[in-house]
Amino acid sequence: MTFQKAYRIANMAISEIVQLSESATAKRAAGEDVLSLGTGEPDFPTPPHVIVAAHKAILAGDTRYPPTAGKPALRAAIAQNAQGDLQPENVIVSTGAKQVIANALAASLNDGDEVIMPAPFWTSYQDAVGLFGGKPVIIPTSETARFKLTPAQLETAITPKTKWLLLNSPSNPSGMIYTPQELTALGDVLLRYPNVWVMADEIYEHIRFVPFTSFTQAVPDLKHRTLIVNGVSKAHAMTGWRLGWGLGPTALIRAMTTVQGQVTSGASSVSQAAALAALTGPQDYLATRCAQFQKRRDKLWTEVNAIDGLSALLPDGAFYLFPSCMDLLGAETPDGTLIETDADFCAHVLQSSGLVLVPGRAFGAPGFFRMSFAYSVSELGDAMTRLTRAVILLKSKV
Repeated sequence: MTFQKAYRIANMAISEIVQLSESATAKRAAGEDVLSLGTGEPDFPTPPHVIVAAHKAILAGDTRYPPTAGKPALRAAIAQNAQGDLQPENVIVSTGAKQVIANALAASLNDGDEVIMPAPFWTSYQDAVGLFGGKPVIIPTSETARFKLTPAQLETAITPKTKWLLLNSPSNPSGMIYTPQELTALGDVLLRYPNVWVMADEIYEHIRFVPFTSFTQAVPDLKHRTLIVNGVSKAHAMTGWRLGWGLGPTALIRAMTTVQGQVTSGASSVSQAAALAALTGPQDYLATRCAQFQKRRDKLWTEVNAIDGLSALLPDGAFYLFPSCMDLLGAETPDGTLIETDADFCAHVLQSSGLVLVPGRAFGAPGFFRMSFAYSVSELGDAMTRLTRAVILLKSKV
């Protein structure tokens, strides 16, 4: 009998970001001249003291099953570093922030429950909601609103079936950060709807160029139904260590731990030792690296906006630029192919210049594309040369 996918994943595929990244790697391995700005991964190394801590843990025999919800010392450090009066029992340690999100959805969603997601959103949100029987409720935002959900939009989207509002600040892909006033305004709406919980993905907390406020700081009255998602991947350049955490009410954390116990058990013991060192060791490199990201942001933003037909808002945080290519839709490539969508534009850039970009459709925002500036200055310079060349080819055919 031919294998048949389960209905839960019938329309699901590996994310477009991963597909593009892996395709670029394969092309380079085959000798093709390809440069990718598609991956959200810092180019900085994991800090030396973190690596030393992991090595010591291995030598000390810290390689056995850890507690399902995480090692007590790490859970305590996470609670202590977080905003608000949190205890270790309010923390779950997981195999990356992505698993935290999956655990929460698996533990809370019944078939048909709705999850509100402002677009643009990180690509995995939509599939994760569907995987666990939920219904994504996608709310388009605008450049005028700096890609942020408004209180009026939120109120209109809430129904008796709404289970979660999923917020990402700093945002992947837009780089926008909600101000305390904006979070408070959303909170004022949510306080009227006790059935709605908040999942605040704050994985880019330490990569910010304007002040950042955590959701529970701005709206402490919703702490009892808020899950904060965070981890070491982005700020501490530890993507491959696969270590994230969730902070929330004890009942939710217990339910998520039940799910995790049947899926992965505890996160890697060695990665937990490394994460503890990251949280309790020197922190000065965070500001240093953030300043370097800001210089890259400024360079990329200036040069993208200098290209006729492209425009981008200045990101508040994270390491992404999210330009519009709408003014180039309707143009033709040199071979006469019509550029009708953001995906067509990104395909043209790849084909003509060997530069990998991620189309906005992957984030629920057609007409835009994402560029990561978590790359070296020289790579960003090369990327801009390629992008400029690709657009010039289009402009000559408009």
